[in-house]
Amino acid sequence: MSKIRETIVLVAVALAWAGAAIAGPVNVNTADAETISAELKGVGISKAIAIVEYRKANGPFQSVDDLARVKGIGERTVEINRANILVAARKSK
Repeated sequence: MSKIRETIVLVAVALAWAGAAIAGPVNVNTADAETISAELKGVGISKAIAIVEYRKANGPFQSVDDLARVKGIGERTVEINRANILVAARKSK
């Protein structure tokens, strides 16, 4: 592999890791649709809007698994994002 190509590949990998590091936990009981779609994999704006609308109609999510009740959000999406979904406020140390 040429040095230029190798450098491009390394930069692309570094940018991909940097993008992954930016994504973080999101509280689906307080976040707006834009934040939810930005932070959760496989959740675009229309699914994020469905999450917010479900929350407005049914009250806050009690558990991460409750998200699977939202139309368009399946158990697979919940599992992929489980580590980044919050339903309760974080406790202060």
